Amino acid sequence: MSAKLDTLAHNLNECLGERIVRHSLALDELTIEVRVADYLAVMRTLRDDPSLAFGQLVDLCGIDYSAYASDVWTDPRFAVICHLLSLDNNWRLRVRVFAEDDSFPVVPSLTSLWTCADWFEREAFDLFGIVFPGHDDLRRILTDYGFVGYPFRKDFPVSGHVEMRYDPTQQRVIYQPVSIEPREVTPRIVREETYGNPRHG
Repeated sequence: MSAKLDTLAHNLNECLGERIVRHSLALDELTIEVRVADYLAVMRTLRDDPSLAFGQLVDLCGIDYSAYASDVWTDPRFAVICHLLSLDNNWRLRVRVFAEDDSFPVVPSLTSLWTCADWFEREAFDLFGIVFPGHDDLRRILTDYGFVGYPFRKDFPVSGHVEMRYDPTQQRVIYQPVSIEPREVTPRIVREETYGNPRHG
């Protein structure tokens, strides 16, 4: 590890101690994992402690680990990943927190700490079904209001559950079960007979 990352790791241990469940280093960036019960307090410390000073929430996203290394994976299914940036110290940090209940994933909202979490959390709710208590306006942001399910979950069908079309007799858009037949898409490569032959420029 570089001296800068050593300093960051030391400061994290000093400020957070046993609230860090796990930590790892990949691509010259530290990742820490925290419990959902400690999540808000940890994020507040990361923002407010001058030895850390992570003033910016760069990104927040959901992850579904349901098909990840299925034989050996023992952690919960859903997680929220946050990417933080400290302009004061010129370092980055990745924070991961797992939702405890796979059937109803819940992670506290960060909108009280970073207002930009608003849209990030709405996206994670819309695509993964992760609920963020404390969010003032948690509703779909990318899919339609009548959309059924969460399209980034690993068990979501490729063609979805419903489709919409305009019905001229009712003069409105209607929803109906998907009528798309599953099909296998195999790429087809067509080349000339002389492809790769240096004698035929």
